[in-house]
Amino acid sequence: MNTLAFSATIAAASFCAGFLGSLTGLGGGFIVTPVLTLVFAADIRYAIGASLISIIATSSGAAAAYVKEGFTNLRVGMLLEIATVVGALLGASLVAVFPTRVITVIFGLVLLVSAYLTTRPRAEHLTAGLPPDPLAARLRLDSEYPTPEGPQRYRVRNVPGGFALMWLAGVLSGLLGIGSGAVKVLAMDRVMYLPFKVSTATSNFMIGVTAAASAGIYLRHGYVDPGLAMPVMLGVLAGSMVGARLLFGARTARLRLLFAVVIALIALEMIYHGAVGRS
Repeated sequence: MNTLAFSATIAAASFCAGFLGSLTGLGGGFIVTPVLTLVFAADIRYAIGASLISIIATSSGAAAAYVKEGFTNLRVGMLLEIATVVGALLGASLVAVFPTRVITVIFGLVLLVSAYLTTRPRAEHLTAGLPPDPLAARLRLDSEYPTPEGPQRYRVRNVPGGFALMWLAGVLSGLLGIGSGAVKVLAMDRVMYLPFKVSTATSNFMIGVTAAASAGIYLRHGYVDPGLAMPVMLGVLAGSMVGARLLFGARTARLRLLFAVVIALIALEMIYHGAVGRS
């Protein structure tokens, strides 16, 4: 396979990853990194470096569309980004310490947990009639998002718990190059009780900043290959923009199921490769 065909193949795979990542708010890195390591036999550290660069582009592309449509809670995103950036710097500093086999197995386990949690949806709109959370009210985090029936109000809950989970999300982002969208969506959807589509949109808004915080450390270690990162970035960016356009009319239950099945299969393969030393 020549260079042009190789780049085109990677870009096509990255397009699919960006599309799914945008719809679920988990970022294309959840699929890009396993594809690069399992299909294209790339070193996982270089795959993570390319993934981080693509995540920055993904966030820039999808986040603008979500903000325009009114899904993103900007105040929540900017507040929680403080925790994720601190965690991302710590996680990226560990990449030169952990062996590739360990990183691969950790990646697979994170994927499995993400797939399991995604299949257990929480009912939407449970917070609209509740009294305001004192801290969320002081920070003016409560908001609304568009639905076919009109704007739907929601209240933000348990800000400290979400903030703590965001720090863990940052560590995983820096170590695994995944944008940590799974933990971010978990924190906002399950802990802070944001509607799933709001969690998805706000996650996309945040992941670029988190990735940028750790990408510099990967670049300093020499784990960013422009020949690999460029087609990945272009493919993921295009896929994320298409996915963002389809989110408004998408069925949340179907998004969760599609993500869970794909990620669970990839997770098992990643764990196997890491355990037998093939990564």
